[in-house]
Amino acid sequence: MHPETHPETHLVLHHARAAELRAEADAYRLVSADRRRRGLRTRLGWTLVEVGLRLAAEPRTAAAVP
Repeated sequence: MHPETHPETHLVLHHARAAELRAEADAYRLVSADRRRRGLRTRLGWTLVEVGLRLAAEPRTAAAVP
């Protein structure tokens, strides 16, 4: 703190900066949670595609061969 800065002015600036930091942290948490959800959704989607492709493929078992 500068010697000529009034303590109340310093306190107001401190509260303003703290509010900015809290807002940034909240925004980061929202984006981070969305990324995690999207990652899970993507993995699940590709797993379903893989299962669907296996079901649609011709069977390779000995019982299926004429």
